[in-house]
Amino acid sequence: MTPSPHFGPVLTAMVTPLNADHTVDWAKAAALASHLVANGSDGLVVAGTTGESPTLSPAEKLKLFQVVLEAVGDRASVIAGTGSYDTAETIHLSREAEQVGVHGLLLVTPYYSRPPQEALYQHYWAVAEAVKSPCILYNVPSRTAVNLAAPTTLRLAAHPNIVGIKECADLGQLGEILRGAPDDFTVWSGDDGMLLPFLSLGAYGIISVAAHLVGPKFQTLIRQFKAGDVTGAAQTHLALLPLLKALFATTNPIGVKAALRLTGWDVGPLRLPLLSASPAEEEALRGALVEVGLLER
Repeated sequence: MTPSPHFGPVLTAMVTPLNADHTVDWAKAAALASHLVANGSDGLVVAGTTGESPTLSPAEKLKLFQVVLEAVGDRASVIAGTGSYDTAETIHLSREAEQVGVHGLLLVTPYYSRPPQEALYQHYWAVAEAVKSPCILYNVPSRTAVNLAAPTTLRLAAHPNIVGIKECADLGQLGEILRGAPDDFTVWSGDDGMLLPFLSLGAYGIISVAAHLVGPKFQTLIRQFKAGDVTGAAQTHLALLPLLKALFATTNPIGVKAALRLTGWDVGPLRLPLLSASPAEEEALRGALVEVGLLER
């Protein structure tokens, strides 16, 4: 499908660095954003699930958007995670993020309340009507407890402000979306381990957690596949599997924060109700990082 002109194929869902006292480390956020953009990220999603959005205040989110924009906004897409289970609050935060100057909005499917499909449609349509920025839908049923079904996504794709979706459903649903969506509707995989299968059906790229560590590898995989080197892309994909397994052995972003620290980027602890990785989880991550060449034995 034709990519959105606003964003690239490898977008990193950035963690939120914290100080030891669990306040946001603004300087580290700027430094990490610059590091990611220099290492394979075409853009960053800020204050998404990986950024611990449920425990960030609206003021913290807005300052994060500003800090990351100042650090990389002249050379990478900065996409604000402004979605929530409350339509009115989503609209309010999205409008405030627009005032900061973000390039786009990531809107997660409303969680916990389990809206039916017509309600999901009306929620997303209301947000898209209320803003001017390009909007990316985010369907992640494992976290929200509700699936944004393909027919609903296709209805929403008709809105000029809805430019694509971060999709975490199965390949059957992905196929329905790709078969029926407009040519300018962009699909990113929301599951690191599904990038290659998604590409094989026509998806554009990935919104990734592992790109904190292997952004260039994802860029290579996408280039290989689009150049017709399917065998090479498969080899790149398979080489990454040990790391992906270790990163997601526990709740994200526990794994990626531990892996960043092990590779020289100490981004601090997590806010409750999440905890830092256990010694066993950290040891498994260390082994996986060695296996993919990011740490020496």
